[in-house]
Amino acid sequence: MVLQLFRAGAPRVPEAKASAAAPLIAFQAAGRAAWSSRDPGTLTRIGFLDNPVGHRCVKIIAEAAAAVPVIAQDIDRRFDTHPVLDLLAAPNPGQSGAALMEAFYGNLLLAGDAYLEAAGQHTAGGPRELHCLRSDRMSVVPGADGWPEAYQYAVGARKHVFDMRVPDQPPILHVKSFHPMDDHYGLTPLRAAGSAIDVHNSAGAWSKGLLDNAARPSGAIVYRGADGMGALGQDQYSRLIDELEAHHQGARNAGRPMLLEGGLDWKPMGFSPSDMEFHKTKEAAARDIALVFGVPPMLLGLPGDNTYANYQEAHRAFYRLTVLPMVAKTLAALSGWLPPFYGTAFQLRVDEDNVPALSAEREALWSRIAAADFLSETEKRRMLGLPGAKEA
Repeated sequence: MVLQLFRAGAPRVPEAKASAAAPLIAFQAAGRAAWSSRDPGTLTRIGFLDNPVGHRCVKIIAEAAAAVPVIAQDIDRRFDTHPVLDLLAAPNPGQSGAALMEAFYGNLLLAGDAYLEAAGQHTAGGPRELHCLRSDRMSVVPGADGWPEAYQYAVGARKHVFDMRVPDQPPILHVKSFHPMDDHYGLTPLRAAGSAIDVHNSAGAWSKGLLDNAARPSGAIVYRGADGMGALGQDQYSRLIDELEAHHQGARNAGRPMLLEGGLDWKPMGFSPSDMEFHKTKEAAARDIALVFGVPPMLLGLPGDNTYANYQEAHRAFYRLTVLPMVAKTLAALSGWLPPFYGTAFQLRVDEDNVPALSAEREALWSRIAAADFLSETEKRRMLGLPGAKEA
């Protein structure tokens, strides 16, 4: 009998052919761009708190919209005095009417959603106070039919629920921007401007880094030893790095001459064309941010792309295309929300005749309509946005 002294070996796995340098080649590839998160909190921080263009766009729109004069009228007359006008002028003890509406429009621009709360009941009818609630603290509670049945306002661990099933007098007015992919929340302009904001902020950080390094292009210290070799010892290398950081970096050390020991030579590296063009990239990003918000670059002091004949034309276009549509949308929402509190019908509208930016345009309109003899007085009043009948 023959003894089997060696076991049969396991079958060999076929070799997989691959490049030994593949991992190194993968590391050499350029990294992807690092974009900021697109949640409302991050967008508000990077686009409003940390970005001068976004901050100015929101401020200029919100302040202009809050200063637009408002009138109250019904189908027959315009009210010289009305409780709702008093409420909008002094909405609560802590805010004026302009401050309340500035906060309202600011929330609408930053979050895509703005909320007003009607608090209390006035003896003359209508809410006693109006408050603007922070959009980041409010959440919609949808009902079985999909429509909001309540709004929840949360501050830390404390929460308050506003019941929207109150007939005719819901406590919350929710105005939102158009969002094609969300049924309950609006779309903030910062979402569309997110990439431009990241580019603009990164260009600013690059400029700051350049200034911190004495606003000079980078260079290389070349070492050549007596034997022709170019390697420093670990102690020499550490000492050189420490001296560079302590004595030759930062604005405080700008212009300080560098003293190099034997074998060391400084080789400056010039700016590349892309480095020299970074400021144009920053300007282009700033114009994109202004474009998203609907603010003419001329009003922000941005160079280039000024297609308006003069500042007055840009100012009028800003009001017509950006400010007035947002105000008209808000007043339409208020006109549907507030009248049931008072038990009377009225409408809130923009008093375009008292908007300074539209003075020339309104004057021309009044002249044209006044000269139209074929129109009746009622038709002329309707075309000017006035009630149909004369006030007594």
